[in-house]
Amino acid sequence: MTAQTRAELAAVPGVAAQRDAATRDFVFNHTMLRVKDPRASLDFYTRVLGFTLARKVDFEQAKFTLYFLVTVDDAGAIPDGDEERRQWLAQQRGVLELTHNHGTELESGPVYHDGNREPRGFGHICVSVPDIRAACARFEALGVPFQKRLSDGMMKSIAFIKDPDGYWVEIIQPAPLD
Repeated sequence: MTAQTRAELAAVPGVAAQRDAATRDFVFNHTMLRVKDPRASLDFYTRVLGFTLARKVDFEQAKFTLYFLVTVDDAGAIPDGDEERRQWLAQQRGVLELTHNHGTELESGPVYHDGNREPRGFGHICVSVPDIRAACARFEALGVPFQKRLSDGMMKSIAFIKDPDGYWVEIIQPAPLD
Protein backbone atom coordinates (compact mmCIF):
# COMPACT_ATOMS: atom_id res chain seq x y z
CA MET A 1 0.00 0.00 0.00
CA THR A 2 1.34 3.41 -0.96
CA ALA A 3 0.12 6.62 0.66
CA GLN A 4 0.46 9.95 -1.10
CA THR A 5 1.46 13.34 0.23
CA ARG A 6 -0.92 16.31 -0.02
CA ALA A 7 1.09 17.58 -3.01
CA GLU A 8 0.77 14.21 -4.77
CA LEU A 9 -2.96 14.15 -4.08
CA ALA A 10 -3.35 17.67 -5.49
CA ALA A 11 -1.62 16.51 -8.69
CA VAL A 12 -4.07 13.65 -9.36
CA PRO A 13 -5.76 14.29 -12.74
CA GLY A 14 -9.23 15.76 -12.33
CA VAL A 15 -8.61 17.26 -8.89
CA ALA A 16 -9.35 20.98 -8.71
CA ALA A 17 -6.27 23.06 -7.97
CA GLN A 18 -8.09 24.74 -5.09
CA ARG A 19 -11.48 24.58 -3.47
CA ASP A 20 -13.90 27.08 -4.95
CA ALA A 21 -14.77 29.68 -2.30
CA ALA A 22 -18.44 29.24 -3.18
CA THR A 23 -18.26 25.70 -1.69
CA ARG A 24 -16.66 26.76 1.61
CA ASP A 25 -19.73 26.05 3.74
CA PHE A 26 -20.84 22.89 1.89
CA VAL A 27 -21.22 19.87 4.18
CA PHE A 28 -21.41 16.24 3.13
CA ASN A 29 -24.68 15.53 4.88
CA HIS A 30 -26.04 12.06 4.25
CA THR A 31 -26.10 8.78 2.41
CA MET A 32 -29.36 7.00 1.64
CA LEU A 33 -29.87 3.25 1.66
CA ARG A 34 -33.08 1.53 0.61
CA VAL A 35 -34.11 -1.08 3.16
CA LYS A 36 -36.48 -4.01 2.89
CA ASP A 37 -37.58 -4.27 6.52
CA PRO A 38 -37.30 -1.07 8.59
CA ARG A 39 -37.67 -2.92 11.90
CA ALA A 40 -34.63 -5.13 11.18
CA SER A 41 -32.59 -2.22 9.78
CA LEU A 42 -33.45 0.16 12.62
CA ASP A 43 -32.50 -2.53 15.14
CA PHE A 44 -29.16 -3.07 13.38
CA TYR A 45 -28.23 0.61 13.07
CA THR A 46 -29.44 1.68 16.54
CA ARG A 47 -28.63 -1.37 18.70
CA VAL A 48 -25.60 -2.79 16.89
CA LEU A 49 -23.94 0.39 15.60
CA GLY A 50 -25.23 2.98 18.09
CA PHE A 51 -27.04 5.37 15.75
CA THR A 52 -29.96 7.43 17.06
CA LEU A 53 -33.17 7.87 15.10
CA ALA A 54 -33.46 11.64 14.72
CA ARG A 55 -36.40 11.97 12.31
CA LYS A 56 -39.05 9.82 10.65
CA VAL A 57 -41.07 11.12 7.72
CA ASP A 58 -44.01 9.16 6.30
CA PHE A 59 -45.14 9.69 2.72
CA GLU A 60 -48.35 7.65 2.86
CA GLN A 61 -49.63 8.53 -0.64
CA ALA A 62 -46.27 7.72 -2.24
CA LYS A 63 -45.96 4.64 0.00
CA PHE A 64 -42.51 5.19 1.50
CA THR A 65 -40.99 6.26 4.82
CA LEU A 66 -37.66 7.99 5.50
CA TYR A 67 -35.67 7.36 8.68
CA PHE A 68 -32.78 9.73 9.48
CA LEU A 69 -30.13 8.37 11.84
CA VAL A 70 -27.17 10.11 13.47
CA THR A 71 -24.39 9.27 15.88
CA VAL A 72 -24.68 11.66 18.82
CA ASP A 73 -23.51 11.40 22.39
CA ASP A 74 -26.54 13.29 23.71
CA ALA A 75 -29.88 12.54 22.04
CA GLY A 76 -31.25 15.49 24.02
CA ALA A 77 -29.34 17.78 21.64
CA ILE A 78 -31.72 16.79 18.86
CA PRO A 79 -34.47 19.45 18.61
CA ASP A 80 -38.04 18.44 19.45
CA GLY A 81 -39.97 20.30 16.75
CA ASP A 82 -40.04 18.68 13.31
CA GLU A 83 -38.95 21.79 11.38
CA GLU A 84 -36.18 22.51 13.88
CA ARG A 85 -35.09 18.87 13.65
CA ARG A 86 -35.10 19.02 9.83
CA GLN A 87 -32.89 22.13 9.93
CA TRP A 88 -30.60 20.60 12.55
CA LEU A 89 -30.21 17.42 10.48
CA ALA A 90 -29.32 19.45 7.38
CA GLN A 91 -26.31 20.84 9.26
CA GLN A 92 -24.98 17.49 10.48
CA ARG A 93 -22.21 15.41 8.94
CA GLY A 94 -22.57 11.71 8.32
CA VAL A 95 -26.34 11.30 8.55
CA LEU A 96 -27.70 7.95 7.40
CA GLU A 97 -31.06 8.01 5.64
CA LEU A 98 -32.90 4.71 5.41
CA THR A 99 -35.72 4.61 2.86
CA HIS A 100 -38.42 1.99 3.20
CA ASN A 101 -40.74 1.45 0.26
CA HIS A 102 -43.90 0.08 1.84
CA GLY A 103 -44.56 -3.58 1.08
CA THR A 104 -40.96 -4.63 0.42
CA GLU A 105 -40.84 -6.34 3.82
CA LEU A 106 -43.40 -8.82 2.47
CA GLU A 107 -41.28 -9.82 -0.55
CA SER A 108 -39.16 -12.94 -0.38
CA GLY A 109 -35.40 -12.82 -0.82
CA PRO A 110 -33.24 -9.74 -1.41
CA VAL A 111 -35.11 -6.71 -2.70
CA TYR A 112 -32.23 -4.30 -3.37
CA HIS A 113 -28.84 -4.65 -5.03
CA ASP A 114 -26.14 -4.11 -2.41
CA GLY A 115 -23.64 -2.88 -5.01
CA ASN A 116 -21.15 -5.65 -4.30
CA ARG A 117 -22.49 -8.16 -6.82
CA GLU A 118 -22.27 -7.82 -10.60
CA PRO A 119 -22.69 -5.27 -11.93
CA ARG A 120 -20.81 -3.62 -9.10
CA GLY A 121 -21.63 -0.10 -8.04
CA PHE A 122 -22.15 1.20 -4.52
CA GLY A 123 -19.63 -0.40 -2.17
CA HIS A 124 -20.12 0.35 1.52
CA ILE A 125 -20.48 2.85 4.32
CA CYS A 126 -17.89 3.10 7.09
CA VAL A 127 -18.07 3.44 10.86
CA SER A 128 -15.02 4.39 12.89
CA VAL A 129 -14.77 2.81 16.34
CA PRO A 130 -12.26 3.45 19.16
CA ASP A 131 -11.30 -0.24 19.55
CA ILE A 132 -11.86 -2.38 16.46
CA ARG A 133 -11.03 -5.67 18.18
CA ALA A 134 -13.60 -5.03 20.92
CA ALA A 135 -16.18 -3.91 18.36
CA CYS A 136 -15.63 -7.02 16.22
CA ALA A 137 -15.90 -9.28 19.28
CA ARG A 138 -19.21 -7.58 20.13
CA PHE A 139 -20.47 -7.99 16.56
CA GLU A 140 -19.50 -11.66 16.69
CA ALA A 141 -21.36 -12.12 20.01
CA LEU A 142 -24.43 -10.40 18.53
CA GLY A 143 -24.40 -12.77 15.54
CA VAL A 144 -23.74 -10.01 13.01
CA PRO A 145 -22.61 -11.49 9.67
CA PHE A 146 -19.09 -10.59 8.59
CA GLN A 147 -17.99 -9.99 5.02
CA LYS A 148 -14.35 -9.72 6.18
CA ARG A 149 -12.92 -10.34 9.63
CA LEU A 150 -9.74 -8.66 10.85
CA SER A 151 -7.87 -11.91 10.27
CA ASP A 152 -9.00 -12.24 6.63
CA GLY A 153 -6.98 -11.08 3.64
CA MET A 154 -4.04 -8.70 3.51
CA MET A 155 -5.66 -5.70 5.22
CA LYS A 156 -5.62 -6.76 8.89
CA SER A 157 -6.73 -3.39 10.28
CA ILE A 158 -10.25 -3.27 8.81
CA ALA A 159 -13.34 -5.44 9.00
CA PHE A 160 -16.60 -5.50 7.08
CA ILE A 161 -19.95 -6.52 8.54
CA LYS A 162 -23.29 -6.78 6.74
CA ASP A 163 -26.56 -5.10 7.59
CA PRO A 164 -29.93 -6.90 7.19
CA ASP A 165 -30.08 -5.97 3.48
CA GLY A 166 -26.55 -7.19 2.80
CA TYR A 167 -25.01 -3.70 2.59
CA TRP A 168 -21.40 -3.76 3.70
CA VAL A 169 -20.32 -1.63 6.68
CA GLU A 170 -16.57 -1.10 6.94
CA ILE A 171 -15.27 -0.93 10.50
CA ILE A 172 -12.06 1.02 11.17
CA GLN A 173 -10.30 2.63 14.10
CA PRO A 174 -8.30 5.87 13.98
CA ALA A 175 -5.21 4.57 15.81
CA PRO A 176 -3.00 1.90 14.25
CA LEU A 177 -3.50 -1.65 15.52
CA ASP A 178 -0.69 -2.82 17.76
